[in-house]
Amino acid sequence: MNFRLAFCLVGVLALAGCATGTRTEEPPVEDKTAPGAGAGTEGLGDQAAPSPGALPGTADDADLLAKRRVHFEFDSAALDEENRRIVEAHARHLNGNPNLRVQLEGHTDERGTREYNLALGERRAQAVERLMRVLGVPGNRVTMNSYGEEKPLDSAHSESAWRLNRRVEIIYR
Repeated sequence: MNFRLAFCLVGVLALAGCATGTRTEEPPVEDKTAPGAGAGTEGLGDQAAPSPGALPGTADDADLLAKRRVHFEFDSAALDEENRRIVEAHARHLNGNPNLRVQLEGHTDERGTREYNLALGERRAQAVERLMRVLGVPGNRVTMNSYGEEKPLDSAHSESAWRLNRRVEIIYR
């Protein structure tokens, strides 16, 4: 009996000695969205925080921030590279201006049922919101709404009109 107890004790001690300890800390992550970090924001401090209409950063950021719509392929809520860059520029702008908030409005073209299009518009708004949050924009500064096919930019029944209507609008408040 003492042999069993001693054997178990040795086993427990051996396992404890082999334990490497669990790492509970998250690895350091560079915050590229903080004011003054990353391309185009050098030298911008809190004093440089622009008014809601101002456009900080590089000329490229200004061009991207001037675009308040991101567009989607048919029946998709995936952002392509060009539209992803637009959302990234808006996320940098929001991170540099903590008093700003945005409303994301999801829209679809007229094809599909009303219910389906409301859900698709919501998924599109969520895709933009999710990317903004990944880039450091707090969730309480972003609200979303889906209009589905109810507010088309172009009411024509053509592919060019449908392409315009498949979008998320970024509205600053």
